[in-house]
Amino acid sequence: MIEESGFVDVAIGDAVDTFGGARGEEKARAFEVYGYSFLARRSFD
Repeated sequence: MIEESGFVDVAIGDAVDTFGGARGEEKARAFEVYGYSFLARRSFD
């Protein structure tokens, strides 16, 4: 989807526990919710 939007050299980082210690942590664990970082650049070609 990112590449279809005109971005190239897309890199996706490792899963990060973004809910550790939060009030919704139990629900996040139940649905295996994690955050991911994305790095890409816009192609102007």
